[in-house]
Amino acid sequence: MTKRVFSGVQPTANLHLGNYLGAIKRFVELQNEPGTECIYCVVDLHAITVPQDPEKLRAQTREVAAAYLAAGVDPSRSIIFVQSNVSAHAELAWILNCVARMGWLERMTQFKDKAGKNAERSSVGLFDYPVLMAADILVYKATHVPVGEDQKQHLELARDIAARFNTDFNVEGFFPLPDPIIGGPAARVMNLQDGLKKMSKSDPADNSRINLTDSVDVLVRKIKKAKTDMLPMPSHVDELHDRPEVDNLIRIYAALSGLSKEAVVAEFAGAGFGVFKPKLADLAVESLGPVMTAMARYLDDPAQIDAILRTGAERANACAQPILAETKKAVGFWS
Repeated sequence: MTKRVFSGVQPTANLHLGNYLGAIKRFVELQNEPGTECIYCVVDLHAITVPQDPEKLRAQTREVAAAYLAAGVDPSRSIIFVQSNVSAHAELAWILNCVARMGWLERMTQFKDKAGKNAERSSVGLFDYPVLMAADILVYKATHVPVGEDQKQHLELARDIAARFNTDFNVEGFFPLPDPIIGGPAARVMNLQDGLKKMSKSDPADNSRINLTDSVDVLVRKIKKAKTDMLPMPSHVDELHDRPEVDNLIRIYAALSGLSKEAVVAEFAGAGFGVFKPKLADLAVESLGPVMTAMARYLDDPAQIDAILRTGAERANACAQPILAETKKAVGFWS
């Protein structure tokens, strides 16, 4: 059976190392697996659950697409498109809204984290975000979804919604129950200045993250300024338990090099950060430099990006519309 992978990245500012290692790099790896179809989206419908500047949103949409292409996602082998260009996402989301239950959404911890004390002032879209995410996946009958730990609960909801639809409309197996793809040594990249916080696009401190639009010089400077501690590099991974910033840098090194954390710790055991950080900076430049250069080249040619996204939207529509039509038939809509 063909494995069909779906995933996406929001077009919000400051695409960073965490997005690359936790998502985009994995997109390329999945694309290269035999028997795997990949559908990669720029999820702009999700982006507007919070206020956006329209011009910036358009620019950031191209930026995410440029990052996909620069990292090695091949538009002749994978589908790359913008979510809002395929209306089936929104149409299916409404149908699934009528299948999902309020109690399921109220248990979603990410809404509570994002809304905080202002839940009543948040948009309905922010609350309903997980149902749209389910529609994104199910409209292509995707079988696998690469997700971070913070999205795992949303994928469980997508599975619940798929199962409920299949039962409610007596169409056993119509929607597959998508499986998560979780893992990798840096699936969760942390803040360079606070190892207890996830690296974030929204953090006001630019030194907290490595942006994919940074220059090589800025990349090196941020690694050298990354927070550590007064102790030497650990001699065993167990020593990382109370050293979150050091653990984060070691995981980044492991992800970029393809080594295990244990191997990285063994290589630098007892060394000072004056030894480790330059090595990490060199590795980051070697790994990310070509991606950053290619991304800048794509961004200098927006017409090329737009053409790729238009073609991708046509391919995505060709895949999604028949599934949406089958869904409407199962529901009993007149046609």
